[in-house]
Amino acid sequence: MPKMKTHSATKKRFTLTGTGKVVFKKSGRAHKLMPKNSKRLRSLRKKGVLLPGIEAHVKKMLPYA
Repeated sequence: MPKMKTHSATKKRFTLTGTGKVVFKKSGRAHKLMPKNSKRLRSLRKKGVLLPGIEAHVKKMLPYA
């Protein structure tokens, strides 16, 4: 049986943790940072964790992760 292909866009945006959760980088930290308050920027620094419903779809696209 041939190897499965990894979805290229998915591998760039998501990573799997050791416990199997899917994490991603939050958007909104690239530019126009002055109007955003400190509390908002601190929360955007942290990694986001996907909800279980969406997590299954992402894991299907990352077969060897």
